[in-house]
Amino acid sequence: MQDTGIGGLIPEAWKPIYHNPLASTSDIAGFQMEGAGAVSFPLQRMRLESTIHAEAGQQANVVLWCPEEFPADLAVSWDFRPLREPGLAILFIAAKGEGGKDLFDSTLARRTGEYDQYHHGQIDTYHISYFRRRWVEERKFHTCNLRKSYGFHLVAQAADPLPDVSDMTEAYRMLVVKRGPMLSFAINELPIFTWIDDGETYGPLLTGGKIGFRQMAPLMAEYSNLTVFGQ
Repeated sequence: MQDTGIGGLIPEAWKPIYHNPLASTSDIAGFQMEGAGAVSFPLQRMRLESTIHAEAGQQANVVLWCPEEFPADLAVSWDFRPLREPGLAILFIAAKGEGGKDLFDSTLARRTGEYDQYHHGQIDTYHISYFRRRWVEERKFHTCNLRKSYGFHLVAQAADPLPDVSDMTEAYRMLVVKRGPMLSFAINELPIFTWIDDGETYGPLLTGGKIGFRQMAPLMAEYSNLTVFGQ
């Protein structure tokens, strides 16, 4: 099948199945915050930050979940612009509770933003860390990482083309495409990595589920134009 979506990276037959401008409080009705986060819209773009000082460590980090349940095959695109660093940004995709439960099932342990709750807790998900500036070693050598959980399996890694905040003058377009066992990531139509999940080495292939934005404090960043494509 010919791919003619964003930069030819989205399958031709796929159409938008969800769009959210992330421009006002009403746009995130139903979204669920985990951790002490604050959301504002000073420029009609969703600005996310922690309300706890970064010295608190993992307790200062936050996750904001979109409430929609998405299919196994999809493409997720959004505009991202960090405003304050250091910090780290992640997209969770195909997230479900253990045993295929809904991510917000009341029988699952409460999540409060600490990272181990997301990779060794009661959820299964892929997580792409696409802006890694929290620690000195991350700032010295910029990479984008793909992990699969349950577990903390690093399954793909590639160079990160994003500049530091001081040189960033506009938002960058992120794109994740999940199609069958393949998961790929691109920034401004530049392919970063592609990985094929064999469904055995790191557990069964993950199918549908929810998406969520994670930030490590003290990062402040803006998100907008969230669009999900599917069949």
